[in-house]
Amino acid sequence: MASSKTTRRNFLITSVIAAGGAVSNGACQQSQTTTTAQVQNDSSSILSEPATSSSTPSAPVEIPQQVLGRTEVNIPILGLGGAGRTPLSRAGEEQEAITIIERALNLGIRYFDTASSYGPSEERLGKVLPSHRANLFLASKTGHRDRDGAWQDLEQSLQRLQTDYLDLWQFHALTYDWDLNTLLDQQQGAIKAAEEARQQGIIRFIGITGHYNPAIIAEGLRRYPFDTALIPVNAADKHTASPFITEVLPTAQQHNTGLIAMKVPAYGRLIETEAVDGMRQAMGYALSQSGVHCCIIAAETVQQLEHNVTVAQTFQPLTSEEMTAIEQRTAADWQNFSFFREWA
Repeated sequence: MASSKTTRRNFLITSVIAAGGAVSNGACQQSQTTTTAQVQNDSSSILSEPATSSSTPSAPVEIPQQVLGRTEVNIPILGLGGAGRTPLSRAGEEQEAITIIERALNLGIRYFDTASSYGPSEERLGKVLPSHRANLFLASKTGHRDRDGAWQDLEQSLQRLQTDYLDLWQFHALTYDWDLNTLLDQQQGAIKAAEEARQQGIIRFIGITGHYNPAIIAEGLRRYPFDTALIPVNAADKHTASPFITEVLPTAQQHNTGLIAMKVPAYGRLIETEAVDGMRQAMGYALSQSGVHCCIIAAETVQQLEHNVTVAQTFQPLTSEEMTAIEQRTAADWQNFSFFREWA
């Protein structure tokens, strides 16, 4: 692995150009003053005309925004996830994926989350996003805990995404003590790769993710100033033996960490079983948690994406009574809604 800043930076830029995608170093605009769920008027700047993927063109939807913790970046409360059981990550569904991505841009989505391990997800995003790059918040992940392996993942992600920088690079699925200890080793740990990449302008922010062990995520936030944490936040979480809501959110707020919710509808199970009244309550519950700044939700179809955006557009924080009622309805079947907690 080359250790020279100039050599690595030139390698990345040359690789992206060779793949047809060097783009500008713009990013989501920073904001000094934003209140919770404040609707901004600049979402429509992402596309100047409707995407051709939808048969019914419509005006861009204004999605409420919040400042993502210490990043000071103003970000829509809904982003598009690149994993899950969706066309973005499934083989043989490239055109369906491209249609969803184009429609997301048209609807005002500008936060896109993916990972090096999400099958063809990065490559499919890379076919659509480069011409809109300056207006996007683009996040990917690595599962490596060592410096060299993490660097290799980052270089591959940039080439696939057709970009020369990421807004957010995350260490994927922290689960055990050794994950954190190895990652944070200042000589050979993956954190060294992240710090080198940030110094070179290849990444802007550093985050961690996890869906199994909230204690490891909270400890990570105490041991290192991660900019963001991506964790499960849904209506069944409080019934688990170790809730992310109570174990991670207070620590994240203490450190002003940008908190991103995932597994919001529990892969649709909360909605399919009618434990919640549709995506309005599923998303509303997660976004109403103190300290949660936004959520990412994957989409199986364009219609599902459009519905999710409509819910985000009309989001209003739920009352404490509504939150309690939802928790009561999820209590009996909480294991079914938390099955992903066993993916260790």
